[in-house]
Amino acid sequence: MPCPTLVVHEIYKSIQGESSFAGYPCTFIRLTGCNLRCQWCDTTHAFHEGTRMEMEQILKEAVAYQTNLVEVTGGEPLLQAACASLLTQLCDLGKQVLLETSGERDISVVDIRVHRIVDFKAPASGESHRNRWDNIDHLNRNDEVKLVIQDRNDYEWAKSIIREHALNERVKDVWLSPVHGVMPADALVTWMLKDELKARVQLQIHKYIWGPNVRGV
Repeated sequence: MPCPTLVVHEIYKSIQGESSFAGYPCTFIRLTGCNLRCQWCDTTHAFHEGTRMEMEQILKEAVAYQTNLVEVTGGEPLLQAACASLLTQLCDLGKQVLLETSGERDISVVDIRVHRIVDFKAPASGESHRNRWDNIDHLNRNDEVKLVIQDRNDYEWAKSIIREHALNERVKDVWLSPVHGVMPADALVTWMLKDELKARVQLQIHKYIWGPNVRGV
């Protein structure tokens, strides 16, 4: 059998900038390719650039950074079939594994040991019609949900989704993340406090440390 391969955009060590793991040292494996075109996307460079690598080499490079935490992200990592195997092998190596994926991909294929961060797309993204709502049935208390908010309409949409599906009872954390430089975080916090919304505010701390356009951080 041929060795499975993946197209990899970059592998690097930084701190985790989002989720409940924010601030921890983390090795990132960013895979190439995405089937969505969100209006506010901040990783368009990962749509096409990349190098095809054998699984063994990917694991070797990732482990060499010696972080307990490893995140597989994109682009959209689950577009590549071998991603599921990569996640499982990272778990087998004793790593705490995070997966950042859109709400459009089927998350049921992912090893149950993986901490899935599922990004359901709000209306201003232009891709909310692509959300795979069946994914909600596969969420568990080891997972997190991220909802990126660009404006008040996105917020009202997010509020209805959280309440309709009782997301805060299904997953570890529900995050509302303001689009950096577009959605004022103070306004988002004000709305959430007024509505007593059962969710958390998330700022992308790597963008405050290094700036919004720096790659490999």
